[in-house]
Formats: sequence, C-alpha cells, structure tokens
Amino acid sequence: MKAVAAVLKEPNTPFVLEELDVAQPRPDEILVRIQAVGICHTDLVFASGAMGTNFPLVLGHEGAGEVVAIGEKITKVAPGDKVLLTFDSCGHCANCEAEAPAYCDSFTGLNFACARPDGTSPLSKDGQAVSGVFFGQSSFASLAVAHERNVVKAPSDADLSLLAPLGCGVQTGVGAVLRSLEARKGSALVVLGGGAVGLSAVLGGVLAGCDPIILIEPRPERRALGAELGAHHVIDPAAGDITEAVRAISPRGVDNIVDTSGVVKALEGALGMLAPKGALALIGVPGSLDAVLPVPIVGAITYGFTVKGVIEGDSDPDVFLPQLVEWTQSGQLPLEKIVRRYPFADINQAIADAHDGRCVKAVLILD
Repeated sequence: MKAVAAVLKEPNTPFVLEELDVAQPRPDEILVRIQAVGICHTDLVFASGAMGTNFPLVLGHEGAGEVVAIGEKITKVAPGDKVLLTFDSCGHCANCEAEAPAYCDSFTGLNFACARPDGTSPLSKDGQAVSGVFFGQSSFASLAVAHERNVVKAPSDADLSLLAPLGCGVQTGVGAVLRSLEARKGSALVVLGGGAVGLSAVLGGVLAGCDPIILIEPRPERRALGAELGAHHVIDPAAGDITEAVRAISPRGVDNIVDTSGVVKALEGALGMLAPKGALALIGVPGSLDAVLPVPIVGAITYGFTVKGVIEGDSDPDVFLPQLVEWTQSGQLPLEKIVRRYPFADINQAIADAHDGRCVKAVLILD
C-alpha cells in the first residue's frame, strides 16, 4: 500500500513529505490510517541523530486513527475501529505481567530501534528500506503499522485530533502525578516546566486534589495558562531562588515534585523543596546524556525522600488511556486549552512553533 509520510533524510534537517510503500500487516500487526498525530519532544531528540538511529527515518508516536486491516492473530480491534496509539511492550516479561508495561524488559528495542525485532521495516521507497516502527508505530504518516500491545480502542464519537496526545505526553504528565507518585488529596505539588507534559502534570494535580499546586516556568504565557488550568501559584525561575519561593508558600516543603525541565540546577534546588517523605519524579531529559544529579545522602536518610525516574507516567495503556479519554470527554481534562492543530503538510512550521513557544502541544491533522 502507499502512504504519505514525513521523512527525515538526515539528522537535523527538515521533514520532507514523500510517498512510501507500506507492507501489508503481518499476523500480529495492525494497519492504522492515521487521522491525527501529536508532536512530542522525544520525536525531536531522535530527529537530531543523537540516539544513533538509521536514516532515512519516519518518526511520530502520538498517533490516532482508524484500523484499516489486521493480521490473523489480532483479536483486540477490527477494521473500522477508532484507535489511539501509544508505546509498545512485549506483554510477557515480569513487568508487563505485573501491569507495568512502561518498564518492559524490551522497551528500548520495541520503541527506539526503529525496526521490527527481526531488523526489518514495513516502510520502503523504491525498494530501499526506510526506518520505521518508532514506538511501535511511526505515525508521522498516513498509514502506520502497529501492534495489539500499543493500540487502544477509542469511542466511535472520539475527536482524535484532541485525543492523540494521550498516547505519550499527556499520559506521562498526568500519570506521573496519579500513578508514579500516587499523589494524595491535599498533598503539595510542584511542577518544573510548563510545556505539554508539565501542564498535563498540573492537570493531574487538579484531578488528584493536590493543594497547593505550584508551577515553575520561565515563559509568562505558560505561567498564565498553568494558572488557568488549576495551578494555585506560578513562579518565574528568573525572579529569584526557586527553593526559597516554594518554601515561602509551603514552609514544610512539598510532597510531590514533577520535573519536566531536565535542568540539573533546577533539580538541585528541587531537592531542597521536598517535605519529609516527599518524592521527586524525573521526566525531563537533560541536555547531556551523562548529566548527573548529586543527591545529599544524609538529607535523603534523614527525611526519607525519594528520587524516582518516570517513563510514560507508569501507564498501563489498556487501563489508563480509557480513563484519560473519559476525563477529556467529561471536561475534567481540558486538552483543548493546550492543543493547536496544524495540517500535516505544515509539520516543520508546527515544530518551529513548538520550539519557539508559540504552541504548547502541536497536533498534525491528516486528511
């Protein structure tokens, strides 16, 4: 079959729309016609070439669309079903069996290798392979090949242009608060960074009943949006010491911190914000892959705080994505306030706008 895809020929170059050949789904695969796909920071990390991926390459991992065809082993969905795409997992390792697929033993290979386990790709052009299957989907394309483990059925009346970001960014931010930190009602929450994941964490704090919710973000328009979404306090990190500012609001410290910035200096300050038994969730990717966060050992022992790495908000997609859909459709998760839609052909403009802060979550719409 033929598909139009946004292809990267080389690292750090613009995406180019090209027609590719897409293989028919294998027995354990699902072919999805993509109707909407969010742009995530992780896409841009891989687009830079920093992860050693082979080019040419098709990225995209917040896809949403309609099932076109299924392999003979597929029972979860049928052609015509609306679906959301998310991260892939093996389904049989200890963590998958413990309903923690975000920590699947095969997560790196299934999501970052940009190839099937046998090394092949379902995408090609003129007989030459194009790297795909990014996060088990490569949904910067009109057709994506996915799998039962990373496909979740959506309601027939779902607005996929609004729900597409649930597959990664939103479930990561909301999940960090509700699932990773298991924030209690009335517990204090700090969110470092007001991008799509950080603002989703603010929304997670609202859902959890956190009080106060404090957003630390340099862009004034993002601080204003954070306050609109439910943050009780917003802080400009350029205005002074952020630890002192948080302690002025919550003298005992805060119970929960979600970092989406990856800024080591900010993280060092965050450790000083923690209340006894508080927890810091690390989500933001630092500028250097070998960045190190010094942890005060005596302080950690004395106050019993936790530093926890988080991926995908500890989501079990078959359970968590339907809950996120329900909250979105009921208005409890007002994603329309952070989503900006772009035609698929404007992918490079959408990325530029996201980089420059002109939009929070860019979603590409495919005809």
